[in-house]
Amino acid sequence: MPKKKIEETNVNEELLTEQPENPSEPVSVQETETPVNPTTPAEEPAEALENAPSPSAPAPSPAASSTPVRKSAPTSILTLNADTEVETQESREDTIWHELQNAYRTRKILVGTLGGIEKLEGGNTIAIVYYKGMRVVIPLTEMMINLIVDDAHDYGELFQRQNKILGNMLGCEIDFLVKGLDNSTRSVVASRKDAMYKKRQIFYLPDANGNSRVCEDRVVQARVIAVAEKVVRVEIFGVECSILARDLSWDWLGDATEHFHVGEHILVRILSVKIDSLEDIKVKADVKSVNGNSSKENLSKCKVQGKYAGVVTDIHKGTVFVRLHIGVNAVAHSCYDDRLPGKKDEVSFVVTRIDEDRNVAVGLISRIIKQNI
Repeated sequence: MPKKKIEETNVNEELLTEQPENPSEPVSVQETETPVNPTTPAEEPAEALENAPSPSAPAPSPAASSTPVRKSAPTSILTLNADTEVETQESREDTIWHELQNAYRTRKILVGTLGGIEKLEGGNTIAIVYYKGMRVVIPLTEMMINLIVDDAHDYGELFQRQNKILGNMLGCEIDFLVKGLDNSTRSVVASRKDAMYKKRQIFYLPDANGNSRVCEDRVVQARVIAVAEKVVRVEIFGVECSILARDLSWDWLGDATEHFHVGEHILVRILSVKIDSLEDIKVKADVKSVNGNSSKENLSKCKVQGKYAGVVTDIHKGTVFVRLHIGVNAVAHSCYDDRLPGKKDEVSFVVTRIDEDRNVAVGLISRIIKQNI
């Protein structure tokens, strides 16, 4: 056999014996097309004639053979009751943001809670106020923390004193005016100082008839913005005022923090109002005159040589101040117990004399019932 013939035979054998890489895929075989005469439909395969549509039947629509189009769900929330609406977190935030925008345009005073204090990279301090959960930023210079700076009030650096006062105010309720908005980040900058000045103008300055809403001897509602052991600081319609422990109650208070807390509202009586200007308004107020004085009535319950239990409220220069459980203030100048009495100790008090002018019982401490350790 000639050499050329042998080579062609070997090539044909390799093509016939070559297997596909993936045995699961069928081998493609090229078939020879047989020309069909279009004028002789009888020569077409029977299967093609059976599947061909009849001339009288309409052609099937492509949409009918495809998957049905899925309709989008309604945007409204399906509620259990037909007349109720459910508010989502997103819609609630949109409503609050709309309120802030309206307050910015109309200069409306809003009320928020002082919830945080932050220090910026530059060293400035900002107060974080939350209005219905929305974060509002107030710079320290706009918080209206005005301190007297002179030799008599030299308690350290002014900035540190302001930060300490601001820390004591955490949790209090304050007024503010929106000064700026950023729609992209939904950030708000506000001022407490402007809100307090606006309230002063409304409640302290005389109206057309010469009358002021906040005046002497009037009982008003105040916000507690800071509480210490012997003093409570309140805000009365844009003016801050400190009330000492002796003006808080007819009863002797050992610790004002046990009876008052930041954020609550209390009733106070205005004792005096001094207006030099809108920026300089001084107010004096007390709490005890609002509540009835039951000291005289309770003092009648005391009998000389009677023994009563009470709690030590304070100790000053050897004198022990006791609040008896029967509602009477008492003063003891001596103690028969081997131990020294301390604040908040429960003691046994013996009445030796009744001072009706000062409405106190005078006596001595026979023993310490329970020490406050």
